[in-house]
Amino acid sequence: MKILHIIRSVNSEGGGPIEGIKQLSKYKKQNGYFVEILSLDSPDALYIKDCPVKVHTVGPGTGSYGYSRKFIVWLLKHHQEYDVFVVNGIWQYHSFAARNVLNKVNRNYYIFTHGMLDPWFKHQYRLKHLKKLLYWRWGEYPVLRDAKRVFFTSEDEKILSRQTFSLYHCRETVVNYGTSGHQGNASDQRQLFLEHFPHLKNKPYLLYLSRIHPKKGVDLLIEAFAKSVNADSDLQLVIAGPDQTDWKIELDKIAEKYGISHKITWPGMLKGDIKWGAYLNAEAFVLPSHQENFGIVVAEALSCSLPVLISNKVNIWQEIIKDNAGLASDDNLAGTIDLLSRWQQLDTSSQNQIRENARNCFLQRFEITRASANLLNIFEKDLAAIKN
Repeated sequence: MKILHIIRSVNSEGGGPIEGIKQLSKYKKQNGYFVEILSLDSPDALYIKDCPVKVHTVGPGTGSYGYSRKFIVWLLKHHQEYDVFVVNGIWQYHSFAARNVLNKVNRNYYIFTHGMLDPWFKHQYRLKHLKKLLYWRWGEYPVLRDAKRVFFTSEDEKILSRQTFSLYHCRETVVNYGTSGHQGNASDQRQLFLEHFPHLKNKPYLLYLSRIHPKKGVDLLIEAFAKSVNADSDLQLVIAGPDQTDWKIELDKIAEKYGISHKITWPGMLKGDIKWGAYLNAEAFVLPSHQENFGIVVAEALSCSLPVLISNKVNIWQEIIKDNAGLASDDNLAGTIDLLSRWQQLDTSSQNQIRENARNCFLQRFEITRASANLLNIFEKDLAAIKN
């Protein structure tokens, strides 16, 4: 079986979708399946060479929408080389064009919405939602309606996606999703991280690792940290990730207002061994996000036996609570303060039990083998049905 993933960009700064493709592709390759990517990136983009999956670039796409006349030409020419097409993400040219081409040549395709139908965006960005309303009926709705299946990574994501537009119909399928988790020498990774950030040696810290974006609740985290951690405590806060909207300027002001700038480390985006070192040295992982359909970083943290303190807008929060692998609360200031306070009030024995549960939760629910096998089984059954 040869699978083509279609995505706006393979730039890892774009968040979880491309990381999910990389992880799933690794397992598929090991089991005799072939995976390639079609993206709207420029062939000269530096991050293309770092992608472990073969990428066909038909960009650069124009503007945020990503229009490229090369996309349709390439897909019309090469579609017969693939058995399965998976569109990752919506609201951009790659999903609209993929639907038009694949319908024209009578080929099935699948879609991961990656949380992009969550009603949070509707309420948070009302003007942008009005623009989406104009586009929905003739643009994105047919993309979902005509897909063989629309994949959701949790039951919560599926239910929430129904609430954004009144005109809505698609073949919904909830699938396992995950990552391969921690890899490498843990001792070396811990040391590498502390070599880069020696001021954190022998100091406990909470780790945030994701994009620096308003939907992630980083402002809540900083204010909650200031209000829940004693001034004389050694506890630090590490906020790692790319700042794509220059929001850090405002976040720095919040930290200065509460006098905790000296307690926050901003390492930027972390990759490879130094990223794993950040997880492994942390006391707990924190993600007070306003919207998260899955959260690859949550699964990565669990794989490192790291307790996760998350909002109940991270759509896998119920699984976390059921397994006692972390804590969850509302995605507001009171809820985030509650998260940090409850964690600090736990005794050492209780914290250690959660650490043990975190690793077990990852292995039972989010390890890549289960997710990949689930998807491949769906593809195989659908292909067999077509042949019969």
